[in-house]
Amino acid sequence: MTALHVLWGRLKEHPLARVGPGLITGVADDDPSGIATYSQAGAQFGLNMLWTMPLAYPLMASVQAMCAQIGRVTGKGLAANIKIAFPPIVLKSVVVLLLIANTLNIAADVAAMGEVAELVSGVDRHLMTAILVVGTLLLQVFVPYHRYVFFLKWLTLSLLAYAAVLFTVHVPWREVALRTVWPKLTLDSSAAAVVVGVFGTTISPYLFFWQASEEVEDMRAKRGASPLVLDPAAARAELRRIQWDTWSGMLYSNLTAYFIMLATALTLHVAGITDIETAAQAAAALRPLAGDFAFILFALGILGVGLIGVPVLAGSAAYAFAEAIGWKSGLERRAADARGFYGVIAVSVLAALVIQYSPISPMKALFWSAVINGVVAVPLLVVITLIASKKSVMGAFTASPPIVILGWITTAVMGVAAVRMFIPS
Repeated sequence: MTALHVLWGRLKEHPLARVGPGLITGVADDDPSGIATYSQAGAQFGLNMLWTMPLAYPLMASVQAMCAQIGRVTGKGLAANIKIAFPPIVLKSVVVLLLIANTLNIAADVAAMGEVAELVSGVDRHLMTAILVVGTLLLQVFVPYHRYVFFLKWLTLSLLAYAAVLFTVHVPWREVALRTVWPKLTLDSSAAAVVVGVFGTTISPYLFFWQASEEVEDMRAKRGASPLVLDPAAARAELRRIQWDTWSGMLYSNLTAYFIMLATALTLHVAGITDIETAAQAAAALRPLAGDFAFILFALGILGVGLIGVPVLAGSAAYAFAEAIGWKSGLERRAADARGFYGVIAVSVLAALVIQYSPISPMKALFWSAVINGVVAVPLLVVITLIASKKSVMGAFTASPPIVILGWITTAVMGVAAVRMFIPS
C-alpha cells in the first residue's frame, strides 16, 4: 500500500497532471471520427494532404485561445456569454444544432470504438459499444470533475500510439518534408472534399464550448480564484498559462493528425487502399501491411481518444444547453444538484447508443454531423471573435490583435469550406 501511495503522489505531482483544458480539448479533436477523416486523407492522397495540418494549426489554436480567454476572463461559459451579448435566436439556433451534431458524432465515435474493441478482444461489437457508452456515462455523472479530468489527462498519452506506428514502417523523411510544403495535388472535387473534411474535423464547434467551460470549471476548483474581470492582478499569469496551454495542446493534436495521415499514406496508400470509411477499418487494413504491433497501437489509440472524445462531445452540448436555459451546470457538481445538465449528457450519449441499433448508418450520422457543424461553425466563429474583442464583455482583457486577425482568417477559411460542402461534386 505504501508503494501505491508513493506512486499516486508522484502521478499527482507530474507536470501532465497540472496542465489545463487545452491539452484535453486538443486530444478530443482527434476522436475516432477525426481519425477516420485523417486516415482517408492519407490513404487517398498519400503525402499530398500533409500540408493541411501546418495550415490548420494556427487557425485552430487562435480560436481555442479566444474561447479559453472568454471563459477565464468572464467566469462564464461560451453559451452564457452569447446569451448576454446577442439576441436569443442566435443562441437557441446554435445550441439545438450543436446538440444534434454532437449526438450524431458520438454515435459514429462509439460505433468505431465498439468495432475496434471487437477486433482486439473478439467480443461482439454491440456489447462492447454498450459497455463503453455506459462506462463513460457513469464516470461523467458520478466522478467529480477534479478526479475525472485527472484520468482524462493521462489518457491523452494514447495519442503517442500514432507516432509509435511510424517506427514500424520506413519513412522517407526528405520526401515527407517536401510534400508538406509542396504537395503534388490537383484541387479537383474529391481533393476539395477531403480538405473540407480535414478543416471541418479540426475546427469544430463542440471544442469551442468545451474549452471555455473547462476554464470556468478549473477556476472554480482553485480556492480563492475569481473571473479576471474581478481579479486583474491574476490576469498576466493566467493569460500566459492559457496561451501556453492552448497552443501546446493544439500542437499535440495537429502533430497527431499529421502522424495519422503519414502512417496511412506510407501503408494504405502505397498498397492501393484508398477508401477508408471508419477508424476501425483503417486499423484493420494496417495489420497485414505493417504488422500486429502497428495494428494494436493504432487500435488502442482509437479507444483511448474515444474515451476522451465522447465525454467532451456530450459535456460540451450539456454546458451549452444548461447555460442557455439557465440551469446549474458543471461536472464538479453532484448529479442531484445539476439534474438538467447531467440529463443532457445522458440523453445525448444514450441516443447515440440507440442509433447503433437503428437503420441509421454510423457513417451517415457522421456525414450529417459534419454538415451541421459546417453550418454552425461560421456564424459561431463570428460571434466568438466579436465577444473576444468586446471591452463591454472582456474589460481590459480583450484578445490581442494577432489572435483576432487569425480568428477572422479562420472564419473566412471555414466559410469557404462550408460553401464548398454544398456544391455538388
